[in-house]
Amino acid sequence: MGIIGAGPAGLLLSRMLAVQGIESVVLENRSRDYVEARIRAGILEQHTVDTLREVGMGARLDREGLEHDGIYLQYPGTRHKLDFPELCGRNVWIYGQSEVVKDLIAAQLDDGPPLLFEVSDVQPRDVDTDSPSIAFTDADGVAQVLECDVVAGTDGFHGVSRPIVTAATDGQLWERTYPFAWLGILADVAPSTDDLIYAWHPDGFAMHSMRSPSVSRLYIQVDPTEKIEDWSDDRIWEALATRMALPGWELQTGPVTEKSILPMRSFVSSPMRHGRLFLAGDAAHIVPPTGAKGLNLAVADVTLLARALVRLLAEKETDLADAYSDKALARVWRCTHFSWWMTSMLHTHGDDFDAQLQLSQLQRVCTSEAAARELAEMYTGLPVAL
Repeated sequence: MGIIGAGPAGLLLSRMLAVQGIESVVLENRSRDYVEARIRAGILEQHTVDTLREVGMGARLDREGLEHDGIYLQYPGTRHKLDFPELCGRNVWIYGQSEVVKDLIAAQLDDGPPLLFEVSDVQPRDVDTDSPSIAFTDADGVAQVLECDVVAGTDGFHGVSRPIVTAATDGQLWERTYPFAWLGILADVAPSTDDLIYAWHPDGFAMHSMRSPSVSRLYIQVDPTEKIEDWSDDRIWEALATRMALPGWELQTGPVTEKSILPMRSFVSSPMRHGRLFLAGDAAHIVPPTGAKGLNLAVADVTLLARALVRLLAEKETDLADAYSDKALARVWRCTHFSWWMTSMLHTHGDDFDAQLQLSQLQRVCTSEAAARELAEMYTGLPVAL
């Protein structure tokens, strides 16, 4: 098994296959330090946590992760708690994607299949045959060819895998670019809340998350053309305090250690397979972060893919491999819709008419058990239909 990309999808796929006795090699064009330092999502669905535990990756997660039983939805004058266990019987965890990657890399380098960093010129070959290969240049500048039975493209939106699938299958691409972005910060200050806050405000969306009992992660909606250098720490804290203001509650501030601006978009590519090249994670789809679905969708993909590949390689049956793309995409589109819905409901855009529609939707979720349960079920994660 050749796996292109050492993000969470590729590393977890390698781990899941190793548990089933399937050998793999993971190729990554970046350095280990770069891969481990990438700041990404931090909310894990119930299924993601269960999967990590099943493959022996739950020890540090259980020790350092923060289990959360809900979120707050806020609009001016109101902050409403959605209790996930009461609504749907599930929870979510706060544990950064970078920490998941660190755990997987440590296990891979300790006793797992080969993991090669800083490779270049990666090119899948003959993926429409039963004997595909991957040509690449290793970190020492030596040209190599990896002969394999199957190739997994987990190399993200800009990787080499998706264009091959799209070109060979006359595939379809769907994309939406949103007219706003997130300015996110990490701050060395204890969270001012026990659960995440999603706040609608006339000035724009704001969110309060966390990474640990002493580190907070916060976001504000900005225009995509904004420059990070125009946002001083004081300006950011002022905007956060204004947008999340609530009588009797105070936002605690502290040293900002990292800040960046994240564009918002949705992207789906179909199909997720050509021959013996299978796509997973950001190579096939991207969602805005509002619904906390990016990392969790990647885990759902590789859960399906690992089972299909064991069936294909160990049992010589093609049924699950043939069904992989359709099954994965059904979940992708459901989660893409949820992410779009959360994004559209919480971010100010359009005119005053749109604002009243957003407030009406928020008020319904906060007052209707049925609407709240739908959000809770989607936020904590759909089951993966194997």
